[in-house]
Amino acid sequence: MSRRFGEEGRELSYGTYLKVPELLSLQRGLSQEHDELLFIVAHQVYELWFKVILFELEAARDRIAADDVFFARHHLRRVNVIERLLVEQIEVLETMSPQDFLAFRSKLAPASGFQSVQFREIEFLSGLKEPKYIARLEVSDEEMGRLRKRLEEPSVDDAFQALVKRRGSPSLLEIFRDRERYGDLFDLCEALLDHDEAFAHWRARHVLMVERQIGSKTGTGGSSGAQYLRGTLGKRFFPELWDVRSQL
Repeated sequence: MSRRFGEEGRELSYGTYLKVPELLSLQRGLSQEHDELLFIVAHQVYELWFKVILFELEAARDRIAADDVFFARHHLRRVNVIERLLVEQIEVLETMSPQDFLAFRSKLAPASGFQSVQFREIEFLSGLKEPKYIARLEVSDEEMGRLRKRLEEPSVDDAFQALVKRRGSPSLLEIFRDRERYGDLFDLCEALLDHDEAFAHWRARHVLMVERQIGSKTGTGGSSGAQYLRGTLGKRFFPELWDVRSQL
């Protein structure tokens, strides 16, 4: 009897391919509180999705630089779907009551979501480059190198601006007013804005979750907590794509 596909050798399995035993060994809490496992898993999942977002944004930037708008939009579409998933994931964290979170929160200091290197990489790679954050982060030399690289390399916004210039369009306004001529550029503008808007939704939803969990308490990393987060709600990766709406 002939063997079916995948049965030869049997050297690979679901668990060995995905490193499941290693993955499941990484949820090591600092307390015996029931909800700490949920807290750890949710944030580890965020970091895994951040890794995919960075991978797709790099691909989108490189496709834009190569005048391949079709596949750039494909990568940006995937980014947008993941970001909407991240917004929905906040509901899982909100199944913790404030009391349940406070039962182990004190053990987390001075760790803070503010220290997420990949989160900053997403901002820098998208186009929101703010070097001041580097001086405030306590990270490894390898992580600092990644952040500096993101500041120095072209962003998605840089690639987009260069593409518009190569196409000979003098302004975004012309792209929006003449979609018949610049249809692919207009669609790319909207895909970029989808990424920007989805990330803004995540910021806003995250603030509400923090307020629901800790009110006006300071953050574990020493920030002002929800007050600091509210100050970030106006951040945009592509402000010119928002401003052009006022000119139409």
